[in-house]
Parts: sequence; structure tokens; C-alpha cells
Amino acid sequence: MAEPVINLKGFFDEARAGRLTGIRCGRCGALAIPPKEFCEQCQHREWQPVPLGGTGTIVSHTVIRVAPRGRGGEVPYAVAVVRLDEGVSLLGRVVDIPFEALTSGLPVRFRPIELEQQTLIGFGPA
Repeated sequence: MAEPVINLKGFFDEARAGRLTGIRCGRCGALAIPPKEFCEQCQHREWQPVPLGGTGTIVSHTVIRVAPRGRGGEVPYAVAVVRLDEGVSLLGRVVDIPFEALTSGLPVRFRPIELEQQTLIGFGPA
């Protein structure tokens, strides 16, 4: 039997395949993005994987112009906090949207980004 997608590796394996997966508490119904050890609402650990649609809106954003060590060739790039339609939020890199068009409330859609054999969470135009 396959292990439920409740850890970070499973989350990114699913993202690499083009699917966003959340986790829902079987006790209280709270929805979260993995990894979570315990439900923040009821402190239980009864997680079940839940597919997420991948659409949402930008809550906030910033443009990274000074790269972290080893990432100099990637700047400038934008990152945003996106509130998905299901109500959970996550951070992702923004692609295919000009910096000057970024604004709170802008609709976006999940798209995985492959960078140096790593999968990143990305969001592009809805």
C-alpha cells in the first residue's frame, strides 16, 4: 500500500508530477499543506491526502534582486504568498508574469518548476 502524501518528500514528488496535494485532518476537517506533524486546530495526527486545484490569488509578493549564495544566475525573480481557492496558503516562485503586473488579488495557477534537478512550487497566469 502506498504511503499517504503527508511528508515533504511526498509533497514535492506530487508537485513534480503537476499535482498539488494538501492534507486534511480526519478528526476536525482542517486543511493544511504538508509537512505537519499535528493538526494546528485539534492537535491530532489523522491526516489524509487531499488533491488541491492549484488556483488561487496572490496575497503578497516581493522581487528578489540579491540572490542567496549559489543562486546568482537566477535573479531577479518574484516570489509570492498565494492563497489557494481551498483556503490554504503557500509560498511559490512567480513565472510568466511581469513584475510590474504583480499585485495582491491577482489570480494565479500552480505550475511546477524544475531547477537543477529540484522541484520548486511555482505560480503563473491563471
